[in-house]
Amino acid sequence: MDASEIARLKALMEWEGRRTAPPRGFPTLLDMPAARYTSPEYYALEKERVFRRSWLFAGHIDEVPEPGCWMRWHNAGDPIVIVHGMDGVVRAFYNTCRHRGAPVVTEDFGKSSRLMCGYHNWTYKTDGTLVGVPERQDFPPDFDMSCRGLIPVRCERLGNVIFVNFDDEAMPLKEWMGPLWDEWAEFAFDRIRLAARHSFDLQCNWKVAMEANMEVYHVPFIHPETVAPLVDPKRNLNTMYPNGHARMLAPPPRTTDREHVRAIDSPPGWKQIESVGELGRTCTQSYTLFPNWVSPLSNYFVPPLVFWPTSLTTTRLELVTMALDWGDEPAPDLWTVPDDTQPGGRQMSPIILEDTQFGEAIQKSMESAAFKSVPLSYQEARIYSFHQSLDRMIGVDDVPEELRVEQVIGEEWTWPNEPRDALLSEEAEASRDAAE
Repeated sequence: MDASEIARLKALMEWEGRRTAPPRGFPTLLDMPAARYTSPEYYALEKERVFRRSWLFAGHIDEVPEPGCWMRWHNAGDPIVIVHGMDGVVRAFYNTCRHRGAPVVTEDFGKSSRLMCGYHNWTYKTDGTLVGVPERQDFPPDFDMSCRGLIPVRCERLGNVIFVNFDDEAMPLKEWMGPLWDEWAEFAFDRIRLAARHSFDLQCNWKVAMEANMEVYHVPFIHPETVAPLVDPKRNLNTMYPNGHARMLAPPPRTTDREHVRAIDSPPGWKQIESVGELGRTCTQSYTLFPNWVSPLSNYFVPPLVFWPTSLTTTRLELVTMALDWGDEPAPDLWTVPDDTQPGGRQMSPIILEDTQFGEAIQKSMESAAFKSVPLSYQEARIYSFHQSLDRMIGVDDVPEELRVEQVIGEEWTWPNEPRDALLSEEAEASRDAAE
């Protein structure tokens, strides 16, 4: 961001802190139907229309670092294999042999110049081409191997981070991200390493888990000792982007020494991402990358939290830490801590435990007759906008009316439009007139 944009955003954060009501002209957020969290019908639409048409975080190049390396991936249902081709290109394929449907790879990670199905040894190059069929003479003479390669899945990268999309007609990743592509340039996605990646199962709908990380309304109550010293929710500034993405900017409380509290997430000796600008160094700068990635970005970390629906009432939470090369220092892990009593020897960090502690109880409460609708405040507009985007991705007319959210936040409140700039200018002009 250039200096003028930083100054504009800082002024808007201060304006947010002074306001005594939602901005003039901001739409009333109508109650959302409660069944969006409990309806099998809506869940099926999310799985088919959202998760099969969106760009999804799949991994990091460090997991397939060299030509011939591959990894299994199945977070969105269908089994996928991500392959670093012998030609240097990273690709994704359905992990399904074109013969009898057996998986081509059966381990989580491996390295080979060929992919071979263990059932009948059909063999594929790392670009997916079928090159080996045992007992070839027993197939018809016109059997065409050239059209029986592995079925590809769209695969693109943002620097070292790998994304996949099941929709062959989907827009390119750069277009999908829109302005985030340029905003994220300062965070060195082409240089960050994978430091940690762990998964935990939660007993709640994926939106229940994710939305705890999409507003700061809860911060003083749930995170009094962890996040509250870092964030001033009164001066929080939300920005909505096309395609369902969003950004939250929140400065530290004025009474707090920011450099002191930043010691929580910047241990001595860890390298800074020097290209990160003022806001990434001084504010909590968090993004929603639609549909299921939420991440604060700073001058030390790119640490996405990724929420995968595993059923209507269960979620797999991936906690990922990416940072610059840590050299001789232990690999940083922002979101988990050692715990030998847990699978994998890790447990969620205190901040994540605070955010997830009520998930199961909330889900059970939501399934009661008392849960009828969800009223959201202006501070929670990022959540409302997210639900609007879910319905648009599904197709608003295809969402049953009793499950639909009203599309009240329009383009006039979506980047690059920003009505609060005019309100800030009006306030400044009124102050000048009063001073004269």
